[in-house]
Amino acid sequence: MTPGLRIEVRPAAPDELAEPLTLLEVFLRNGEPVPLPFVQQLKAAVERGDLEVLVARTEPGVELVGVAVIAFRPNLSAGAPFGSIEELYVSQDARHQGVGRALLDAVGERSRARGVSYVEVQADDEAAVFYKASGYEPESGVRVISRSYAL
Repeated sequence: MTPGLRIEVRPAAPDELAEPLTLLEVFLRNGEPVPLPFVQQLKAAVERGDLEVLVARTEPGVELVGVAVIAFRPNLSAGAPFGSIEELYVSQDARHQGVGRALLDAVGERSRARGVSYVEVQADDEAAVFYKASGYEPESGVRVISRSYAL
């Protein structure tokens, strides 16, 4: 990808999830496919509007260079929906060329259009630098605490 190249970001339709999922599978799952029942759950979530998969291309219909997955849920304390960036990935060769920013801009636009009160993301130290530079702020007093269950 060359600097100054136009980046198009748009939501993927439910029947267009295969390509962005493949990109995420390579990054997140060492190429192992997401189980088909879970793919069907993702598709249903996109159809309901609970989830959006944003795809970034170098221009319409050309190379897929990035993906952002945002979930929308109600927030009782805010009395409004909120967004959660579940995944954001930019291809190695497309990094530092505005793709991540274009994806975050699209997340903001999509969120504002839905009346979302805030967007959160869980990030490792390296990604946190990117998010902070994009206007995201750490939440003081908040920790991520999780528990795994055997499936």
